[in-house]
Amino acid sequence: MIEQRAVTTKSDVAQPLLSVRDLKVAFPSEAGRVEAVRGVSFDLHRGKTLGIVGESGSGKSVTSMAIMGLLPEYASVTGEITLRDRNILDLDDRAMSKVRGRHIGMIFQDPLSSLTPIFSIGSQIVEALQIHQDISSAAAWKRAVELLDLVGIPNPDRRAKGFPHEFSGGMRQRAVIAMAIANDPDLIIADEPTTALDVTVQAQILDVLKTAQRETGAAVIMITHDLGVVAGSADDVMVMYAGRPVERAGVDTLFSRPRMPYTIGLMGAIPRLDDSDRNALTPVPGTPPLLVDLPDACPFAARCPVAEDSCRAAEPTLLTVDTDDSGGAHTVACRRAPEIDDGAIDGRPIYPLPPIPENRAIAVPREERSKVLELSGVTKTFPLTKGGLLKRKVGTVFAVNGIDLDIREGETLGLVGESGCGKTTTLLEIMGLKPPEQGSIAVCGHDTAELKRKQDISSVRRNIQMMFQDPMGALDPRMTVFDILAEPLRAVGERDKQVLSTHVAELMELVGLDPEHRDRFPGAFSGGQRQRIGIARALATKPQLLVLDEPVSALDVSVQAGVINLLNELKAELGLSYLLVAHDLSVVRHISDRVAVMYLGRIVEIGTTDSLFDDPRHPYTKALLSAIPLPDPVAERSRERVLLKGDLPSPTDDQPGCRFVTRCPLHLTLSEPQKEQCRGATPELTARGDTDHRDACHFADTTASVDK
Repeated sequence: MIEQRAVTTKSDVAQPLLSVRDLKVAFPSEAGRVEAVRGVSFDLHRGKTLGIVGESGSGKSVTSMAIMGLLPEYASVTGEITLRDRNILDLDDRAMSKVRGRHIGMIFQDPLSSLTPIFSIGSQIVEALQIHQDISSAAAWKRAVELLDLVGIPNPDRRAKGFPHEFSGGMRQRAVIAMAIANDPDLIIADEPTTALDVTVQAQILDVLKTAQRETGAAVIMITHDLGVVAGSADDVMVMYAGRPVERAGVDTLFSRPRMPYTIGLMGAIPRLDDSDRNALTPVPGTPPLLVDLPDACPFAARCPVAEDSCRAAEPTLLTVDTDDSGGAHTVACRRAPEIDDGAIDGRPIYPLPPIPENRAIAVPREERSKVLELSGVTKTFPLTKGGLLKRKVGTVFAVNGIDLDIREGETLGLVGESGCGKTTTLLEIMGLKPPEQGSIAVCGHDTAELKRKQDISSVRRNIQMMFQDPMGALDPRMTVFDILAEPLRAVGERDKQVLSTHVAELMELVGLDPEHRDRFPGAFSGGQRQRIGIARALATKPQLLVLDEPVSALDVSVQAGVINLLNELKAELGLSYLLVAHDLSVVRHISDRVAVMYLGRIVEIGTTDSLFDDPRHPYTKALLSAIPLPDPVAERSRERVLLKGDLPSPTDDQPGCRFVTRCPLHLTLSEPQKEQCRGATPELTARGDTDHRDACHFADTTASVDK
C-alpha cells in the first residue's frame, strides 16, 4: 500500500487547500476575444470533493487546465489560484512543472491519449515518481506495482510490464489514476474520468477514485456532465454556464432545492433509472451563447422560461439565498431565485412536463402485431490469425453466438451490455441484409437468405435505416442539408426537383428544423440539430424499423432530452419500431418497451422494460443496473453496488458452461455441486412465471446477497 499522508491539523481544516479568486481566461479568435472563463471563485478543503457541471463550452475544462497550468501561451489568464499559500499563476512553466504531478494530479478523459504507447505502464509510473522524488529505480518499480495493485489491476507485477494497447479502457484509466496519485498529491483533478467507459467499469473507476482520495487525503475536483456521478461522489457542486458559476451549494441542497432555472432544467432533462413512469423529459430550449462580446445581461435569459426585463438589464452576480444542509452558503446568480420553490414560481412549474405522445400501435396486444425484425440462432465468428507474411488460423472469435430476438410493430427493443459483448456485430449482421453464418434474419417478413436480386435488397433496405452515434461524423460536411436529405430519396428513384424540395421541407419540419436552413452545411448546426438531420435522413424512405446506435451519447444532457422526446414522438406518430443500442441504461429505460442484455455474444436476459429493471434476475443484469448512478445523493449513498471482479473469459472459448462464471458474485455463494453445474452446463434462456421475461442462469431464482 502507498504511504499514508500525515494527520491533518486544525489549521489545515480551517484553511482551504485551493483558493480560486476571480479567475478569467480568454482566447483570441477570428470572431473576437473569447471569454471562456469569466470570473470563477471557490475554495476547496483537503479531503473534500467539488463537482463542476454544465454543458459543453461552459468553461469547466478550461478552469481545470488553468489550475494545472496547461493552457497555451496565447491564452490570457488573470485572477489568483492559491495552492498551499502560493499563487501558482505567478509561476513560470519550469516552476509549475514541479507542482504538476507532485502537488496536483490530473486524470484526463481519454486514458489512451494520456499514456505513451511505446513505453510500458510501469515505466511511465516510475518516470512520474523519479521526476519528483529522489528514489532508486528498484524502489520506484516496487512502488509502481503497489500503486497498480491499489487501483485494482490484477497481477500488477506482470501487468506493469505491459503496454497501453494491451490494457482494456477501464484498466488504462486505472493506470492513469495510479500515475495521478503516485506522488501523494494534495489535489486530484478528474476531467470526465468515466465518459468513455462501460457502466460496470465506470462504477469500478469511481470506487478506485474514492480509494485513492482516502489513501492520499487529497481534495478532488470532479468535472463531469453526469449529474449521477456528482450526486454519488461530490461534497459541493458548482454549476457553470457561459464561463461563470451560476449556482453553488452542498450536494444534498443543490439536488433537493435547486434555485437556478438552468440547474432545474439540467435535472429535468435527465432520464432516470428509477423512473418507471417514463414521463417526457424537459429539455432546456435554445443553445448557449457565443462567449464573444457578451452583453451586460443574464446570459441565460434567452433560454430561460421565467426571464423578465430586469434580467436583461444587467448580469446578475452570485448572491446567497439561504444556507445549505452543511451550514455553507447556497449561492445563485438569478434575480428570481428567491421566488423559486421546488422547481416552480407561485406553484407554476418553470419547465412544464411536455405531453406524452400516445402510441396507438401498442394498444394492440404484442402477439397480434407483425414482426419487423426476427433473429433466430444468429452466429457470427471471426478467424484469429497469427504470423506476419504467412498468416495461419489459430482460433475463432465467437462475436455473436446464437442469439434469438424479435421486434414487433411500434415497439422499441433496447440491446445493452459491455463493450465487446457483440452488440455492434449484431447490428452489422442485420444491416448487411445477407445470410448469417448460422441461423436466420428476417426484416419485415423477408428472410435475408432469400434476397438474391439487387432490386429485392433495395426494397427491403427502404424499410430499415440506421442512425449513428456521432452526428458530425455521420454527415458529409461538403453537402448541404438539402442534398443530405435528398440523397436517400434519389437512391430509391425520386428525381423530380419539386417533389424532392417538398419532401425535404416536410422531413425538416417533422424533426423540428427550419426548412429555410436547408441550404446550410452541417458545420453551421449544433450537435443536437445535426442529430435531428440524421434522424430526418433515416426517415426519408419511410422505414418501418430504425436501428439506433448510441443516438444520444455524444450530446449534452439538455440536447439529449430533446432528441429522446423527438424519438418517442416519431414512434407514436409514425408507428416506427426501434432497435436501440446504448450503454446508458437510464436512456434505455426511458425509450424501450423491451430490453435484451448481451454478454460475450449471448443474450443472458430479455423481457419487458419494467419487469427487467424492477426485477432483474441474471447476476450480470443486476451488476449493470447497480452501476448506473442516480441523480439523487440520498438514494445514491444508500445503494449497494455490485462491483464485478475477475477476468473475462476468452472470446475464442466456446466450451460448455456459463460464460459469466469467472465474474459472477452469485457463483461464490453456491455449493460445490451447483458451481460444477455452472462450469459444465451452458444455461439456456428460461422463463420463470412471466413468459416474456427469460434469463440464462441456472440459479437466477436463488436468494443471495447480490440483489440491487
